[in-house]
Amino acid sequence: MPDLIRLLPDNIANQIAAGEVVQRPASVVKELLENAIDAGATSIKLIIKEAGKALIQVIDNGTGMSETDVRMCFERHATSKIRSTEDLFTIKTMGFRGEAMASIAAVSQVEAKTRKESEELGVLLQIEASEVKKQEPTSTPVGTSFCVKNLFYNVPARRNFLKSNSVEMRHIVDEFQRVALANPEVEMAMYHNDLEMYHLTSGKLSNRIVGIFGKKYQAQMASCLEETDMLKVYGYVGKPEFAKKTRGEQFFFVNNRFIKSNYLNHAVTTAFTGLIPDGNFPFYTLFLELDPKHIDINVHPTKTEIKFDDERTVYAIVKAAVRQALGTHNITPALDFGADVNFASFRPQPQGTSTGTSSSQSDRNYGQFRDLDKKRESTSHWEKLYDGLQKDIEKEERQNAQLDIHPEAQSTVTMGSAANTAEAYKPNREAVLLSAKYFQIHKKYIATHVKSGLLLVAQQEAHERILYERFFQMIQNRSGASQQSLFPQSLELNPADFALVMGMKDEISAIGFEFSEFGKNTVVINGVPADLKAANEKQLFEGFVEQFKQNQSELSISADENIARSIAKRSSLKVGTTLSPEEMASLIDQLFACKNPNYSPNGRKTSFLMELEKIDQFFN
Repeated sequence: MPDLIRLLPDNIANQIAAGEVVQRPASVVKELLENAIDAGATSIKLIIKEAGKALIQVIDNGTGMSETDVRMCFERHATSKIRSTEDLFTIKTMGFRGEAMASIAAVSQVEAKTRKESEELGVLLQIEASEVKKQEPTSTPVGTSFCVKNLFYNVPARRNFLKSNSVEMRHIVDEFQRVALANPEVEMAMYHNDLEMYHLTSGKLSNRIVGIFGKKYQAQMASCLEETDMLKVYGYVGKPEFAKKTRGEQFFFVNNRFIKSNYLNHAVTTAFTGLIPDGNFPFYTLFLELDPKHIDINVHPTKTEIKFDDERTVYAIVKAAVRQALGTHNITPALDFGADVNFASFRPQPQGTSTGTSSSQSDRNYGQFRDLDKKRESTSHWEKLYDGLQKDIEKEERQNAQLDIHPEAQSTVTMGSAANTAEAYKPNREAVLLSAKYFQIHKKYIATHVKSGLLLVAQQEAHERILYERFFQMIQNRSGASQQSLFPQSLELNPADFALVMGMKDEISAIGFEFSEFGKNTVVINGVPADLKAANEKQLFEGFVEQFKQNQSELSISADENIARSIAKRSSLKVGTTLSPEEMASLIDQLFACKNPNYSPNGRKTSFLMELEKIDQFFN
């Protein structure tokens, strides 16, 4: 019987390995950018076409590679980062496994150009599906340029599972932002389809945050710094009033490596307890520096999950650092325990002199008379408020005196008015019946009696269902009407959100939003959907974009459905809105005219019927 176990060819083994390392175009961007950082680059340029499906190119001015190194970097488990087992416990570089370049070359067409400063000519290397096609000397600047074309061209199944360009581009931007935040001293630029999305100059972390997310973040950052023998925490946290309803810009870096940690995120969220409403999320960009021997980063192929040898201590230090940052910037309420609030109004205010002594004896003696003068002055201000009233009283007294002289002037004069007729005081019978049939409970639920019992309707969930079906139908038919704004408003977005919005311009316009491009990363909102009540156009549009991004990261739904869900969520009636009986009746009628009236778009029940038999049981 022949042997069954065989050694796989290198190209097949590389394709299997690529399944874990290269999941989408963003994975290639991450690996190439981190290699450029490890090479000591001070300037990095990222060029993307068709959301990375056609081209991903990273150009850096790092140390470059020799002819042998550029060939070896595409071999499996070939790396310059580690030499022995002990090196695994002192890793400070971004990459160390030696799998990324071999995996990328297995599923794409790669062209590499590189030159070291000590050499006159560089090297050009072309690889397709792990097979070297060309290697020759070439003229190129110092540094390295990796050009990855037609990703997954030889694995059609993987290419078909890629998402839309807007989704893939969002993941690429996320990776770019993470590397850019971790290395503010490196100049970085990003281009998509020949259009510049980012151009970040080298500088401080605060400048890098503003450059990535926009100028509005300049006013909401509070610096954070806490240093102990074990751990150093530094960075910025957002002020509570700028917290968002969606998980947005939240970054943790350990030794300049981006990580995802629900445990540490809970530490930050706990520090904000009492400062932000439930369901809101603060902004933070925090860096943790500690000895590499206390962490293990070799947990997941993406290297975004790490383990600490003492998680509780790290949790406590991060929480304390954030609380101290909020307190230092007077964001949290502070108590002065050295002052007695019961005697605050009687405490004299010291006035410093050139010699640093307290106020003179004469000042203490005459201070009480100055206070008396101030009281008299303030009393005179109050008396001025009654000047007009005193004049009216005197005028009325004069009129009464005239009536005493001419009694005939006291005859009553009645002016004709519908308010004086008996008909006007009769209540509208239909309005009375309607108000008796529908009523609100805590401005959250609508109650109405039906034949079989009592019907309760959740007004927010019901309105979401109504708006969702209406907007989804508009997108399908491209039939949305727009209400023009009297004063168009401009809205500046960060480059990622701007690219996302412009990529869905036709779909967003189909529901009634009218907007146009106005300069770099700025749109002008000229109109909003006609079905919506008057609202702040800018706030509505920003909320829609944030909700769309949240749905995009949490749900696997089409772009059309996501747009309809997002605008319905952000424009629906909120809990606490007072409704008239006519509005309640209209809301219930529209709800039960929907295709699926029982549930909101996110799956929550819109209504509940309490049958009469059930109500009877409460009284038996």
